[in-house]
Amino acid sequence: MKFPGSVLASVFLFVAETSAALYLSSTYRSGGDGMWQALTLLFSLLPCALVQLTLLFVHRDFTRDRPLVLLLHLLQLGPLFRCFEVLCIYCQSNHIEEPYVSITKKRQMPKNGHSEEIEKEVGQAEGKLFTHRSAFSRASVIQAFLGSAPQLTLQLYISVLRQDVSIGRGVFMVLSLLSIVYGALRCNILAIKIKYDEYDVKVKPLAYVCIFLWRSFEIVTRVIVLVLFTSVLKAWVVIDILINFLGFLFYPWILFWCSGSPFPENFEKAFSRLGTTIVLCFLTLLYAGINMFCWSAVQLKINNPDLISKSQNWYRLLVYYMVRFIENAFLLLMWYLYKTDIYMYVCAPLLMLQLLIGYCTAILFMVVFYQFFHPCKKLFSSSASESFQEWLKCACCHRRQRESCESAEKTDLRSPADREETPSSSKISSMPSQILNTDELSSA
Repeated sequence: MKFPGSVLASVFLFVAETSAALYLSSTYRSGGDGMWQALTLLFSLLPCALVQLTLLFVHRDFTRDRPLVLLLHLLQLGPLFRCFEVLCIYCQSNHIEEPYVSITKKRQMPKNGHSEEIEKEVGQAEGKLFTHRSAFSRASVIQAFLGSAPQLTLQLYISVLRQDVSIGRGVFMVLSLLSIVYGALRCNILAIKIKYDEYDVKVKPLAYVCIFLWRSFEIVTRVIVLVLFTSVLKAWVVIDILINFLGFLFYPWILFWCSGSPFPENFEKAFSRLGTTIVLCFLTLLYAGINMFCWSAVQLKINNPDLISKSQNWYRLLVYYMVRFIENAFLLLMWYLYKTDIYMYVCAPLLMLQLLIGYCTAILFMVVFYQFFHPCKKLFSSSASESFQEWLKCACCHRRQRESCESAEKTDLRSPADREETPSSSKISSMPSQILNTDELSSA
């Protein structure tokens, strides 16, 4: 049975980040910074409450008679209790032989165009551990993008304004960054396992390393760009955030309304129509929070029973990174034009170049992952590089056709008067002979 290392990592980041947030908020209170204290507590306690609700929802404890568990979650101690429960299940599974097992069927990755179906016995303990891993994976994503990401942006902004990084704030920012990257990594793995649920997916260590580097460069550059822009144009950053957030928030609902599909009511039988609406709104909120800082790796599809689109759309991925790169470059340009005296000793052009190169490095690691280390790359109809080449060919052909149409329109728009004013070769050749005849007549 696989050791539940992902559960321990999630609980460690949850406890460490919450403790650091409480300590840092106390320092802000002692320093008289009430606003920083309130924002720090908000970005810490809100994801804590959402994590408790997620664990209760995945384990279906709302419909079970477990008052002690509900009390522990109410006291924000749910993740610690769940971690203790996971360790107990793992330790007892090696000593107790289970009388009842269930059989699951998975398909192997295709080899030479053929895919075999394998059967695997899953005991009750392994099934419980799988549920715990799934719950903590979702909790890590929620904590990362609804708590750690805005928290890291806030603390870095405070450090820029004060031109100082204390030890407590520096440790807190490192923990927040690790939480965001880990949440993005879990988001990638969850997306792969949901999309290819019928296959036996095995992620290699090099794939984890590639995803970690991809997400690290992407998130670090995005947060720094937002902080730099906020430090010089505070009012305009609100508009940028609202456009990004509201765009990704309403995009799945717009696609759902345009499709004309009925309201989804079959993905959770225990929920009423109101409960289903609340869950869908929360999912779109999380989807918008993820896309604010990095690529979500999935396309939310409300009219799908699995709530995500299982097709691999390379063009949507390409458009996202192109638009995000242009946005980052524009925000950096605005920062360069309106930077204040606090950046007196900063080489602005070099910093802009480093951030843009860092974002391009993230895109490079993303392409390497999908091209070489994706566990289900054999199931792709076309690779990332092939799709990119096809897109470039289509763009070049479209440009050539447009240029040819424009040149044809220019030739057609030439007026008949312009054509008549242009002398023909016969007229030009007859002019010297006419001049000679007039000369001869005058001499005679």
